[in-house]
Amino acid sequence: MVIEKPALETIWQWLDGVPDPEIPVISLTDLGIIRDVEWQNDTLEVTVTPTYSGCPATRIINLDIETALRDRGIKNLTLKTQLSPAWTTDWLSDRGRRRLEEYGIAPPQAAGGPSQCPHCKSQSLERISQFGSTPCKAQWRCQDCLEPFDYFKCI
Repeated sequence: MVIEKPALETIWQWLDGVPDPEIPVISLTDLGIIRDVEWQNDTLEVTVTPTYSGCPATRIINLDIETALRDRGIKNLTLKTQLSPAWTTDWLSDRGRRRLEEYGIAPPQAAGGPSQCPHCKSQSLERISQFGSTPCKAQWRCQDCLEPFDYFKCI
């Protein structure tokens, strides 16, 4: 009996439903860390680039990818970590950037700081700390609405 392999487009759709464990409003594909998906004979190979080499969520991310694919019948699976080229915030999708802002996290900006408050859209901002709730975020506050918020650092 020959079992058909799911199309790569279908697999990408499945992976688009896997949330980032630290920021669950964006998917791993929105984050841009899933670099490639391909069939190697009967084995599905998924290439993942962590946001940084010491990211504590890497093991959970790999487990979530594996669970999502195995739950859909993928039996032969290999997860490959690719560190070069290093992940960059340029790999965030436009949808991911929008979802970050809707969630209250300022998306990365080339200027190195948020351009506006994700809550009230004010441009009157101050940095509270270079380090936020995770190493990839900094803590900022709006000087108009006084709400603190995370800023996803530009890497």
